[in-house]
Amino acid sequence: MNNAGLIGALIGFGLGLLEYRLISAVVIGALRRTDRSETQAEKDDYERRIRILRAVLVVMTIGLMPVLGFVIGRALFG
Repeated sequence: MNNAGLIGALIGFGLGLLEYRLISAVVIGALRRTDRSETQAEKDDYERRIRILRAVLVVMTIGLMPVLGFVIGRALFG
């Protein structure tokens, strides 16, 4: 049995996790530094939007990279 897809998915997961950590640190850090909220309601809304962005980043990087790695592993080596 050929495990190229599984190995590709594991590599994709690792790369996705690394990519998420780097992107989220830079982007979310910059967003927090440029926060111009004046009231608590504005700050809460800003933090809610950051949580949504973080969820989108998780899906795009950690969610899709293993799938892409699996497909590439199977296509090239499987």
